[in-house]
Amino acid sequence: MSFRSSEAAIDEIVASCNGDLRGALKALLLVNEHLEAEIAQLYAAAVQYGLPERRSTAFH
Repeated sequence: MSFRSSEAAIDEIVASCNGDLRGALKALLLVNEHLEAEIAQLYAAAVQYGLPERRSTAFH
């Protein structure tokens, strides 16, 4: 993602929260938690199909 598109995305997220930066951060954290849970489920499903288990719980 380029800097320009990141700036536009940030502006859009903040605008969707009526300019509330704290609300925007909270929304992003909730989305991130949801995505991490989905990734964990995908890893668990992959292990069932014989793919090696991942060693770290960090996603970044």
